[in-house]
Amino acid sequence: MIINSRKPAVTDITRISRKCERAVITAYQELRLVGTNDVSAFNACTTLYRIHHPEASVNEARRLVSEWIDHHVVRKSEAPTKGCACP
Repeated sequence: MIINSRKPAVTDITRISRKCERAVITAYQELRLVGTNDVSAFNACTTLYRIHHPEASVNEARRLVSEWIDHHVVRKSEAPTKGCACP
């Protein structure tokens, strides 16, 4: 049996200005680093977003979380995201 011991790269989140976006990306990366599978980490981050924004629908939260993960973690982009309207 071969075990993949590589840990995912961690994105520098200090440049993310929105608190909810920074919290989501930090949580996702930390969950993945401790071995949480992708879907479970995504679901936890969707819940976290909805704690910051209880007015958001589940679908809106899923869309934003997936966009942020793709932008910051997958693409490692440093450009700002459209995201939500909070500061």
